Amino acid sequence: MLSGGSAPAPAVNPAAVAAMAEEDIDIANRVPHAWADAGLGLADVVVTMGCGDACPFSPGQRHEDWDVADPGDRTLKEVRLTRDNIKRRVRGLFDTLGIGRT
Repeated sequence: MLSGGSAPAPAVNPAAVAAMAEEDIDIANRVPHAWADAGLGLADVVVTMGCGDACPFSPGQRHEDWDVADPGDRTLKEVRLTRDNIKRRVRGLFDTLGIGRT
């Protein structure tokens, strides 16, 4: 799984770090980066989250655009809601793709 953004922040939001730690996922040392066209070509599914015209597009790939709140400048409580929304959507995507979860 790859992650990137059209206009990434200089650092990961501390509330996002805390919210993900609650799920035993450590993103404290991650560095936000811009998506790259080369990496997109390797993807089977591209999920965008409201980036509008800046969203990447590669013909022949499955694309989904999820209306998800940007966690930047949000409280921990708000980031938890975003995290849980994304988690629900990822699980649904895995189900439609026939990918098992552990």
